[in-house]
Amino acid sequence: QVQIVESGGGLVQSGESVTLSCKVAKVNLRQFNVNWYRQTPGTERRWVAGIHRDGERNSVEARFSVSRNIADSTVYLQMNRMTPEDTAVYQCSAKCAQGPGYVCISDNTSWGQGTQVTVSS
Repeated sequence: QVQIVESGGGLVQSGESVTLSCKVAKVNLRQFNVNWYRQTPGTERRWVAGIHRDGERNSVEARFSVSRNIADSTVYLQMNRMTPEDTAVYQCSAKCAQGPGYVCISDNTSWGQGTQVTVSS
C-alpha cells in the first residue's frame, strides 16, 4: 500500500476557490494514476478528476482542474466557483499503472483518509 495524505480542506465561501493536495509518498507519479473523489453522507463516492501517469488530465467539470508536481509526489485539485453542493469529503486514490521500463509491484488501489470541504452560502 502507498501512503496518501490529503490536505487543504476547510470552510470556504460560495464563489471562492480551493486547492486540495494529495501527497503520494515515495512513488514516481509518472508510474501512477491518481484520482480525486468526493462523497457526502448517505451517497456513493463519486469521481471528480484524475491525472494519468502520462500526464493526461480529466475532470467531471471544467471548473475543476488537476495538476501534479512530480518532484514533490503531490497531485493538486483546484476547484473554482465553489457552491454549497460541492460540500463533501474529498478523497484521493493512487494506483500503479503499467508502462514501459518498469513493472508495478502491486495492482492495489491506495486511498487517503480524505479532507472535508464545506462551502457556506
